[in-house]
Amino acid sequence: MAEENQTEQITELTLVGLTDNPRLQAPLFLLFLLVYFITLAGNLGMVAVIRSSSQLQSPMYFFLSNLSLLDACYSSVVTPRTLINLLMEKKTISLAGCATQLFFFIAFGTTECFLLAAMAYDRYVAICKPLLYPAIMSYRVCMLLVAGSYVLGLLHSSVHTDFAFSLPFCRPAKVNHFYCDLMPVLALSCSDTHVNRGLIFGLAGLVEMVTILAVLVSYTFILSTVSKISSAKGRHKAFSTCTSHLAGVTIFHGSILALNFRPTSSDTLSTDKIFAVFYSLVVPMLNPLIYSLRNRDVKNALREFVMGK
Repeated sequence: MAEENQTEQITELTLVGLTDNPRLQAPLFLLFLLVYFITLAGNLGMVAVIRSSSQLQSPMYFFLSNLSLLDACYSSVVTPRTLINLLMEKKTISLAGCATQLFFFIAFGTTECFLLAAMAYDRYVAICKPLLYPAIMSYRVCMLLVAGSYVLGLLHSSVHTDFAFSLPFCRPAKVNHFYCDLMPVLALSCSDTHVNRGLIFGLAGLVEMVTILAVLVSYTFILSTVSKISSAKGRHKAFSTCTSHLAGVTIFHGSILALNFRPTSSDTLSTDKIFAVFYSLVVPMLNPLIYSLRNRDVKNALREFVMGK
């Protein structure tokens, strides 16, 4: 009964934030505001360019436009609240708001894992089965892959959010993070969280393993096919369409794996926040730069889009 009364009384949580040094609040606000502006401009600009260009109406760019839209949403779950809290002395968030932020953060992150795997499969079909590519990667198949990524992301997120916010929370209700992440939220619970932690390592680990394995298998076949091309120019041309995707996959999954499999130390919480800044704010900003700077078709379409042709 005491735990139930305690839980009922908690209607809002306090976000500790990135730093308690007041002199760093304004510089961090300006930095994150700039990052967020570049993220939205880059990703939404990429969506607009791909949708408006007749040169970019292929499955690869269909997936890329969805990835850009996803990154804009992914960043918007965390950054606006972070910017507000950097200006406010009282960094609070309602319990419902915290659950909503956690739900969409996990959902968009999981969806991106599956979408990157679908993009790897698209490159495999394009390079290893070029004659069958239009038939295999039809519009219907592309839609199913994107929709499936979102459904799996929402289901995965629903499980974690439901289990986390069915727990009783103790006072002081302070989330030791700058947004509502799963592990800091679980740390507030008065009850045993072994089931929740088992779900994190079981389900989240399964998502990482399946999606990374899909990418590795796809690129194993791609490398095998490319190695059989006789000319160096042909090999370079075949593999050039994959380099941007490989860079995006490496950065996204690399930051997640580095966070979850790093050695524990006394400054674990500070390290967690640094990695969280990277994969929640910086990675969504980098993706449009990675995919546009290394892609001649995107650069040409962007030039035409800006010039109004």
